[in-house]
Amino acid sequence: MDIRVLRYFTEIVREGNISGAAQHLHISQPALSRQIMDLESELGVTLFERGHRRIKLTQEGSYLYARAQEILMLTDQTTDQLKSGAVVSGTINIGAGESGAIEPVMQVLAQIVTHYPHVRVNLVSGDNVVLKQQLDTGLLDFAVLMGHENLTEYNTLPLDTVNQWGVIMPATAKLAQKTAVTPQDLVGHPLLTSAQTERQDTFRQWAGDLIDQFNFIGQYNLLFNAGLLVKTGACWALSYAGLIDTADNDELVFRPLVPTVNDSNILVWNKGDQQSNVKQLFIKEMRAVLDVHNY
Repeated sequence: MDIRVLRYFTEIVREGNISGAAQHLHISQPALSRQIMDLESELGVTLFERGHRRIKLTQEGSYLYARAQEILMLTDQTTDQLKSGAVVSGTINIGAGESGAIEPVMQVLAQIVTHYPHVRVNLVSGDNVVLKQQLDTGLLDFAVLMGHENLTEYNTLPLDTVNQWGVIMPATAKLAQKTAVTPQDLVGHPLLTSAQTERQDTFRQWAGDLIDQFNFIGQYNLLFNAGLLVKTGACWALSYAGLIDTADNDELVFRPLVPTVNDSNILVWNKGDQQSNVKQLFIKEMRAVLDVHNY
C-alpha cells in the first residue's frame, strides 16, 4: 500500500464523498476514484458501498480506516523525529568497577531503556586501567572510574556517592568481634586487594609506616571468587562495602576501616566525541539526577 493513497482514502472518509476530498486534495475526481479502485484491486476487497450519496464504508473499509489512521500517525511522527533529530536509539557502552555506589547510573539507564525501546545497553566490568584503555579505543562510551586519577583528558561528572573501604573476613575470625578495623589489626595477616588499589597506593596514608608490614599475598579482579578464598580462612580481602551480602551470611563479615577510607566515583567520557542523541540524553539525565541529589 502506498502511503499517499492511504491519505487519499482517509480524506474521502473524512469528507464523506469523493468530490469534496478531490477538491481538498487538489486532484481530479476521476483520478481520485481510479486510485481508490486500484487500492481495492490491490487488497482484493471492496472499501465503499457504491450507490450512496455519502460514502459508506464496508466492514473491510472500516478496518482499513482505523489502521490507516494509526499508520499515518506513526509515519508522520517518524518523519518529524527524523527531521528534528529527535530519534533516540543506539547502544550505550558503559564500564565500571564493582560498587553499589554506581546505582544512580543504573537508575538513569533503566529510565532510558524503559522509555526508548530501541536503546540497548552494554555493561563492562573492569578496573580503571582497563576502562580507560577501552574509552581511548572507542570500545566504551562512558566509564565510572573509582579512586584518585588524573582525568584532565576526559569530560568528568563526579557522582555524589562514595565507596567505603573495609575488610571481608570469615565470621569465625577473632577480628570479626570488632566493629571496625585499624591498621594495626592487619599487620602480618595475609591480605588480598584489587590490582588498582596497589597501583594507587590507596592505603598508605591510612596505614602510615605500618603498611610496609602488611602481607599482600595477591590481587583479585572480581570479588566473588576472592570471597570463596576468604571463606577458607587463608586470607582476608580489602573491599568496598556492599559487594558481598553479609547480612544473611553466616560465613563472612564486613568490617569498615577506621579512620574511614573512601573512594570517589567519577563518570567520564572522551572530550571532542560526537555524541549521538542517546548519549546526549544519558549525560543530560545524569546531570539532572545529580543536581537533585546535591540539592
